[in-house]
Amino acid sequence: MSRVLIIGAGGVATVTVKKCARLPEHFDEIYLASRTVSKCEALQQEVGEDRVKGVFAVDADNADEVEALINQVKPDLVVNLALPYQDLPIMDACLATQTDYLDTANYEPKDEAKFEYSWQWAYQERFKEKGIMALLGSGFDPGVTNVYTAYAAKHYFDEIHYLDIVDCNGGDHGQAFATNFNPEINIREITQRGRFWENGEWKETDPLSVREDLHYQNIGERASYLMFHEELESLVKHFPTLKRARFWMTFGDAYLNHLRVLEGIGMTSIEPVEFQGQQIVPLEFLKAVLPNPGSLAEGYTGMTCIGTYITGVKDGKEKTIFIYNNCDHAVCNEEVGAQAVSYTTGVPAMIGAALMLNGTWKKSGVWNMEQFDPDPFMDMLNQHGLPWQVLECDQSPFAK
Repeated sequence: MSRVLIIGAGGVATVTVKKCARLPEHFDEIYLASRTVSKCEALQQEVGEDRVKGVFAVDADNADEVEALINQVKPDLVVNLALPYQDLPIMDACLATQTDYLDTANYEPKDEAKFEYSWQWAYQERFKEKGIMALLGSGFDPGVTNVYTAYAAKHYFDEIHYLDIVDCNGGDHGQAFATNFNPEINIREITQRGRFWENGEWKETDPLSVREDLHYQNIGERASYLMFHEELESLVKHFPTLKRARFWMTFGDAYLNHLRVLEGIGMTSIEPVEFQGQQIVPLEFLKAVLPNPGSLAEGYTGMTCIGTYITGVKDGKEKTIFIYNNCDHAVCNEEVGAQAVSYTTGVPAMIGAALMLNGTWKKSGVWNMEQFDPDPFMDMLNQHGLPWQVLECDQSPFAK
């Protein structure tokens, strides 16, 4: 019998809960917790009390409170779909209760727009000593893109040398300006300096200053901008033959114009300002007035294309492949009432959890996705709504 506690009740959690609820062979009992218990109750009503056995209010910033909840529910696994600020308190609670842990995004401190794995990798020995497992970044990017890389290294290459992860949202939600996941996290991510790995060292760029116009399958050409993304950090560590590793994301001109204006007037700042006698953070206020990403699904058209271009050597010859997925916003909405960006994160969270619970991916310590056999995960992507394709390319679209 398996019991899972899911913390979070936003768009990604909605997808994960609905997908888990359809798989009683992996998830016998599902419990759901969030700061806003009414969201949990609404989701419970939607999927049925026979599948979501209980809902709870919890402050995930408070490790003691999370620990008490874990002791009450006694889950086999905690799936953290809360905010990245809350990774460490939840990991602390899992340590205290000797409970396995999974998340979809790495930790970042609330008061600094910076994300890296060092804080979570520091838990390795403590998790190992307790005989429990933490699986980091079981979303799409990070997550599926890590597994794509491991799959390519296993089946297509003797050595991989160049890696370019590309993330295109070719959809249209009809809003003047909106983010497809938590606005606060999204804007913090894209306004920091770009960073990429080349020839054994990290190199930096000004935010969104490097552009490539790339063709995306079933979407067309889109302007793509170099950013730092957390999976680069783990991939260059675990695939030391990489000579260069980069991450690219598409943005339209209207989105960038809105962002520049908001940045220029200080609305993306995370430094508190005084307003009418109280301290407010401009970015948190902006989040409150922007559309909720969970509200975008209805009427969202178009699709995403996310994948990895990998160049390396097989049998002494250089080759390039592109592993990718297309995900349709309208199809996702019809299936689970969510847009594709939530879907592409929520489904991999379910798959990672299933592989942990059934023992396919299981070892004590703190691990990234690419450190496990990619084949079972890739099989489940095909089975549960995120089918992938492999293109063998004449050449990489990226110059060396």
